Parts: sequence; C-alpha cells; structure tokens
Amino acid sequence: MSTQETPSGATNPVPSRRHAETVAGAHRPMRRADREVTALPDLEDIVRSCNIVHVAFQDTEGLAVYPLNFGYEMDSASGHLTLFLHSALEGRKTDALREATADPESSGLPVAFEMSTDHVLISGKTPSAWADDFRSVMGTGLASVLDDIDEARAALAGLMKQQAGMPHIEITDAQIRTATVWKIEVDYMTGKIHKSPKAAQRARTWVPPQSHQ
Repeated sequence: MSTQETPSGATNPVPSRRHAETVAGAHRPMRRADREVTALPDLEDIVRSCNIVHVAFQDTEGLAVYPLNFGYEMDSASGHLTLFLHSALEGRKTDALREATADPESSGLPVAFEMSTDHVLISGKTPSAWADDFRSVMGTGLASVLDDIDEARAALAGLMKQQAGMPHIEITDAQIRTATVWKIEVDYMTGKIHKSPKAAQRARTWVPPQSHQ
C-alpha cells in the first residue's frame, strides 16, 4: 500500500499491487489499482478521445513502433475492440503485415499498442515533483490486412469518423486500392487515468531558477 499527499499535507493510503510479478503467458495487474480503468464505457471514451495510436511489432529487422491515425469499432456487449488503420502499398509495415497475413499458420502479426489523451502538465516544487495528468489505453492484438474491398471501405469509413467526424463520406474502389488497409483485433487491453492531487497547473516548459553569483 503506497500513500498520496492530500492538500492539507497528510498522507492517505493508495490501493496498490506492489508485489505483483511477471508470469509467462499472463498479464501483470496494474500496480496502482486506483488508477486502473475497467468499465467498458470509460475505456471506449478514452479511445474515442484519441487521434493517434502507437503500434509496435517485431519483424526480421527487429523492433519497430509507428504513430498512426486510426478508426475503431467496439462491441458494446463483449467489449471487443477492433482498430482500423491504413498504410502505403509498400514499406516495412506493409511487408510485415503481408507476410503475417499470407502465412496459413498465422492469425496475424502480433502487435502492442498505446494511445493517450487529455495531457496536462502539473507543476511541482522541485523538478522531480512535476507530473502529467492523462488518460490512456494500451494492449496487444493481432494485425492483418483487409483485402476484401467492402471490409476495407468500412474500415476507412471508421477511420474518417474518428479523425474527421465524417462517417458517411464516399470512398471509391480506386481510392481503396491506393492504400493497404488493415486492422488490429485486440486480445488484451487496459486503461489508466492519472489525476495528480497537486492542483497547480502551469505551462509545459519548466524554467530552472537562475543561479546567484
């Protein structure tokens, strides 16, 4: 159990899981249980508020991570999340996706993802006491190419809804064929909200005090 400072200077116990350990094939629970988001409406609200998702994967070249625009679909009953993305017709991402999609023994390219929103820098008395408020979702899934043109059209429509608020824009077959449209079927995700008890919110740039000669 850790503690957090109250406005009066006292400390209150904070629910934590300090002794959680990494176990192969399992997901370590979030250490700060008080910051964990589990309710589906709250998780979807975070996803809906984001414009960029960072997607990481490993291919024959090594590790890679990319910031990408996205659309999404979340099943209200099961909470299953599908992310929709697009890339160029060629390149490292596309090669990795195509290779995984073409493999009959593969269900897709294993990926990890993260997205965050509502960043507010919180000032502190010392540089190490500064913090950042945010809401975030991260997780893992399997990525695969959408070769069916109608599925790709629906995915791009979801992307336009998320990015531009234009879910009913017309997307032609010719436009679809200029990109690689793909999806991530999320198999695990977790959400987090960090709200600092320190109320002073200042500019993002910290200016160190001038030294006195």
